[in-house]
Amino acid sequence: MSGNDTLARLAAVIETRRAGDPDKSYVARLFHKGTDAILKKVGEEATELVMAAKDGDRQKIVYEAADLWFHSMITLAQFGLTPAEVLAELE
Repeated sequence: MSGNDTLARLAAVIETRRAGDPDKSYVARLFHKGTDAILKKVGEEATELVMAAKDGDRQKIVYEAADLWFHSMITLAQFGLTPAEVLAELE
């Protein structure tokens, strides 16, 4: 399975959970709170990745990078964008 497949599957899960109950779903709660809350979370996760990298903790770097990617995907969904569009830009 390619990374693109993984990102597409995750994007589909995010879209499914987006309409969920904010009391039961973290993703639904973020969307319910709106763009500012989503962007604040992306900023927090970016900072945590920088701190992990400064510490040189490889496992924590991977964990925090995954968190940042996840919240970045929520941002993409908030604006009607897909991981495929980002991958096309990278190519």
